[in-house]
Amino acid sequence: MKLRVIYAVALRDIIRFYRERTQLIGSLTRSVLWLFIMGLGLRGSVNVGGDISYTHYIFPGIIGMTVMFAAVQQAISIVWDREFGFLKEILAAPVSRTAIAMGKALSGGFISFMQGCLVAVLGLFLGIRFDFTGVLEMLLLMALAGVALASLGIVVASRITSFQGFGTIMNFFLMPMFFLSGAMYPVNKLPGWLYAIVRVNPLSYMVDGIRGAVLGDQWANFGLLFDAIFLLGFFVLMIVWATFSFRIEGRR
Repeated sequence: MKLRVIYAVALRDIIRFYRERTQLIGSLTRSVLWLFIMGLGLRGSVNVGGDISYTHYIFPGIIGMTVMFAAVQQAISIVWDREFGFLKEILAAPVSRTAIAMGKALSGGFISFMQGCLVAVLGLFLGIRFDFTGVLEMLLLMALAGVALASLGIVVASRITSFQGFGTIMNFFLMPMFFLSGAMYPVNKLPGWLYAIVRVNPLSYMVDGIRGAVLGDQWANFGLLFDAIFLLGFFVLMIVWATFSFRIEGRR
């Protein structure tokens, strides 16, 4: 029963997304602009060390940005469903709240994963050469980060009642998460209090892992295993929180 609920919730959101092509086009266009404009514009101003270009350095960060925005943005479907009464109906049904949260997280994770893969293809045009192991590591981290960040969006959306409120709150979270993830510049020399935020930022571990997988282990700060474990743990925590939020809403 739970698997059927998860499948139905996830499939509904995925179909709805791919019927609205403007979201996909807008997301990919934003990523391409950031990669080429920021990569070319700042390459003479930011010294990342080593023998790689700044464009290559931020490439994992742009993948992370794509996955993050795509995953969190899918949680707006909860606000939409609440607005039109569908959420109230599904919460009144005799189905597991965990299954609802999992379905929403998997749909957001799948959509963000596919968008991340499309952006990753740009690496071939930048001269980045992927080995088989690196590709598998990158795909694993994108999948884990996709469901983890989608679950974060669900937690926020479960407490928000308007589209405007969701957009405001998520922008408040997303831009600091992006800039404090190591996506655009090395974070090793940040002040201690800022580096502490980097260490609890889930996007940091996705960017770190993909940078190590794509550019070499010497560019990773934490290591693939730790990155994957952190993202998995964050996903579990957010799913539990989202389930609790849905149970509270279902009692209203």
